Amino acid sequence: MLLNDGLPKYDDLFNPLLKSLHALGGSGTVREIEEKTAEILKLSEKLLAIPHKKGSTEFSYRLAWARTYLRRYGLLENSSRGVWALTLTGNYATEVDKEKVKREVKALDKDLKDTDTSKVETTPQDIDLYEWKEELLDQVMKLSPSAFEKLTQRILRESGFVEVTVTGKSGDGGIDGKGIIKVGELISLPIIFQCKRYKNTVPSKEIRDFRGAMSGRAEKGLFITTGTFTRDAKAEATRDGVAIIDLVDGDQLTQLLKNLNLGVKVASKEIVEIDQEWFGSFIEK
Repeated sequence: MLLNDGLPKYDDLFNPLLKSLHALGGSGTVREIEEKTAEILKLSEKLLAIPHKKGSTEFSYRLAWARTYLRRYGLLENSSRGVWALTLTGNYATEVDKEKVKREVKALDKDLKDTDTSKVETTPQDIDLYEWKEELLDQVMKLSPSAFEKLTQRILRESGFVEVTVTGKSGDGGIDGKGIIKVGELISLPIIFQCKRYKNTVPSKEIRDFRGAMSGRAEKGLFITTGTFTRDAKAEATRDGVAIIDLVDGDQLTQLLKNLNLGVKVASKEIVEIDQEWFGSFIEK
């Protein structure tokens, strides 16, 4: 069953999601899972680019619900590093009855809403993804182009780049700056970068234009955006026979800022649970 926008509902993603994880060898990052599921469903770039009101895209949001349900159902597990994997039970499951999954999961959590994505505000498992990242991207989008270049410069420096410079308002044929990344103590790689504040997707033409601008200046490029990249843009960035361009989209950008503690404060809360089974080992028989 499809909603009016042409994308599958969250429950229609259960089996494609399972299939994608099996195809990925049993585990994958959110990004890898999204790309593989979209490939299996043969979803168009137009459908994948439909935005969601809470940030990211509608497809990402619905797939997040699908992951949550299959996790609650016992087929998936996820780590704090953002990797999702099939459980032992999931390894043997190639297909599920979506109505049975929904019925059993809702029985576990009576407060879990009917996840018509036009009504649901957040997902129980990925609530963090759709709140702080959205707020952080909103903040970055408020920056002027020159301020965003300075932010990119800071990110690169904090990530180990040296001699990072930006071109400023004058621009340089589509190049926003350059830097050098050290590999060990012996090798230095010059990098040319471009940083663009986009709300939507970056097409392959932008990647080709950027590669043309960096021709003869560096063998490695870096394209950073607040938006996302189309499937064709990703393919163009790694095309054989030309300079490789690494891509950083809005999701990766927010994660970088968080990991580097730039503009983000992470508060931790200690949760203490009593292991009753452990104490049971002291009971005299």
